[in-house]
Amino acid sequence: MENLAQIYKALSEEIRLRIIMLLTHGELCVCDLMEIFQQTQSKISRHLAYLKHSGFVKSRRVGTWMHYSLKEPLDEHIEAHISFLKQYLSEIELFKEDVEKMEEVKQMKLCEKPNTSIRKSKRPKKLA
Repeated sequence: MENLAQIYKALSEEIRLRIIMLLTHGELCVCDLMEIFQQTQSKISRHLAYLKHSGFVKSRRVGTWMHYSLKEPLDEHIEAHISFLKQYLSEIELFKEDVEKMEEVKQMKLCEKPNTSIRKSKRPKKLA
């Protein structure tokens, strides 16, 4: 029961749901997530650490940046929840926009640029 409670705690934060949905498309760097969500490195890393501790993601260092992907193999309960999320949330406009933004950001290859910083010009959209 404790494992199930931890899964729901991990999924209770909007940004973590959005991160998980993006990671279903493959590995992402912290710098990519910073740009997609227009958030600081510390905030993104805190959410990723929570997801890692909860058994959702794994990490690997590439140069100065950490890259995250869904853990393999996933716990059967986590896998079932991710499958559910992918099936039912993929059609929500906010998640579609996140995927579009992710595709744009990945083309920017931010990890390869020195002194990567995010633009502070707009606030992230919230889930309705």
